[in-house]
Amino acid sequence: MNHFYGKSFLQESKFSATELNYLIDFAIHLKALKQKHLPHHYLEGKNIALLFEKSSTRTRSAFTVAAVDLGAHPEFLGKADIQLGSKESVADTAKILGSMFDGIEFRGFKQANVEALAKYSGVPVWNGLTDKWHPTQMIADFMTLKEHFGKLKGLTLAYVGDGRNNVANSLLVTGAILGVNVQIGAPADLQPAKDVIALAQQAAQQSGAQLLITTNPQAAVTSADAIYTDVWVSMGEKVDYHQRIDALLPYQINQQLLAATGKEGTVVLHCLPAFHNLQTSVGKQFMADYELSALEITDEVFQSSRSLVFQEGANRMPAIKAIMAATLGNLFIPDALFK
Repeated sequence: MNHFYGKSFLQESKFSATELNYLIDFAIHLKALKQKHLPHHYLEGKNIALLFEKSSTRTRSAFTVAAVDLGAHPEFLGKADIQLGSKESVADTAKILGSMFDGIEFRGFKQANVEALAKYSGVPVWNGLTDKWHPTQMIADFMTLKEHFGKLKGLTLAYVGDGRNNVANSLLVTGAILGVNVQIGAPADLQPAKDVIALAQQAAQQSGAQLLITTNPQAAVTSADAIYTDVWVSMGEKVDYHQRIDALLPYQINQQLLAATGKEGTVVLHCLPAFHNLQTSVGKQFMADYELSALEITDEVFQSSRSLVFQEGANRMPAIKAIMAATLGNLFIPDALFK
């Protein structure tokens, strides 16, 4: 039996705490197999389509290496190669790709597109990121926390910055499902949408997780075991950069905010890329009119022993590997585990 076989992985709220914990633990197991150079070709002979409307470093690399490690062949299709909704409907594209490939990854803008791919392709579809959700990132994030703390339930995770982007949405809902307390600090107009909050509250009622959404950054990080942030302007978003920076500077992860947790063992997470110094042209452009050397996180914190960002980034690969192997591999997973 394989409880996950044939399922798509489109958003976290469609999965239970037991299922998400299984994927996290399976990812940790697959990471160990890789480190010991033990083969795990669960997808031998499979062909995987990697659809990218948005550019990518970690997601593309993780899916490619994960597929190869599992014995599958990945085929990259960039925005110049796919015509989703422009020259060809998503449904038509899905039917053709589903007839040629055994699984499809999609990284793009509309959540409706990844859902249509899953509906019409007839094969498992994995959400590599949309404007609404970032579920593969969540398996890596909570995997990192479990590796570090040895548990998840009862931890407190704070997120500060742009609180209504895909990462904040996913952290709030996933944390609530897993029994992790989630505290979001963001300006009122950058807080999660009502439907996202409703999903999280519903999950929290079952798990016992405590949720807090506040405009006060110090209150948001109080007693946090981990503080998480993301870039202040999402890919493709058209905003007034000056207005956004002015609004979010109080939410920058720096030594002062880290101290406000009241805990010595608080760790720091970031899904990357991060504007923690002046070593990027985009970062320099954002900071040109300010006397700043960093935006959402200071270099001092980013490079410190508190930071797990590179462990977190590397964990994207085993996390994605676990998702693909569980949903497409011929694994024996007793259904009794999920009752």
